[in-house]
Amino acid sequence: MRLSRAEYKEIVRWTEKLRPTRRCMKILKDKFPSHSQSTLLSIYSKRTFSRHHVPNVIESYYQRYLSEAKAQPTAPVLLELANEVDLSPALMARIILDRFLQGQDGGMPSKSVLNSMLKEPSLIPDQILASNVYQCTINDCCYGPQVDCIKHAIGHEHEVLLREKLKEKNLSFLDENHLRTMGYDKTPDVILEVPVAVEGHIVHWIESKASFGDDQSHQTYLNEQFWSYWNRFGPGLVIYWYGFIGDLDCQRDRGILLKDCFPTDIVTLCHLLALSRGSETFVSEQPK
Repeated sequence: MRLSRAEYKEIVRWTEKLRPTRRCMKILKDKFPSHSQSTLLSIYSKRTFSRHHVPNVIESYYQRYLSEAKAQPTAPVLLELANEVDLSPALMARIILDRFLQGQDGGMPSKSVLNSMLKEPSLIPDQILASNVYQCTINDCCYGPQVDCIKHAIGHEHEVLLREKLKEKNLSFLDENHLRTMGYDKTPDVILEVPVAVEGHIVHWIESKASFGDDQSHQTYLNEQFWSYWNRFGPGLVIYWYGFIGDLDCQRDRGILLKDCFPTDIVTLCHLLALSRGSETFVSEQPK
């Protein structure tokens, strides 16, 4: 779904009012019934929480957690704190666990250690904190290890869907696995062995994104992926399966086309050649 910038801003305005609880998605869906829940969830999950990552704010959260956990060791202290300050529960768990590990070892914990403890809270040496981290991760619909696994699976499903659509159209392609065996390190999801035309634009490659395309994410993808693909393989197509802000589709003439679904009007090179030859025949048969 292509959203106008006004529509997108209205949804964002509503997401900023909502507490990060499971019920928030029902509220959003009731408010915007014409938009899919996947689109709304993708937009909601891109909220920024930078104000919570300031050192003195983190320390205040940590000290409050210690005090309340000591007074109420069985209460969901961290989950309640996250809801109170309007922060994702899983992100609150990460902040507090990170601060706890710094106090244990006297240095910054490695990302791998932090992630492993968030995935498996029983690895946390403090049982009360482990329980609080677990409560936060299972009560977050946008962030955390479980959500990351779901997002990864959904991304894979859409890559499989893309390949199936290409096979239905009898279009030959190379996927990421093929391309990596050929020595490419950074590649789109598929490269077409024979280019096609979509809405009058030549397409050599297709990238699948199981997310909503907003300004920040799209600009990041342009800088880190899409222009690199364009330099190596020529013009291509990006599919944002959960929609995008309409006016981001402004690079068509430079070789990057955006769609929110698999295109139905693909024209193959063979078809183009046939049309071209038919036109030449028609011209040659005109009376002199």
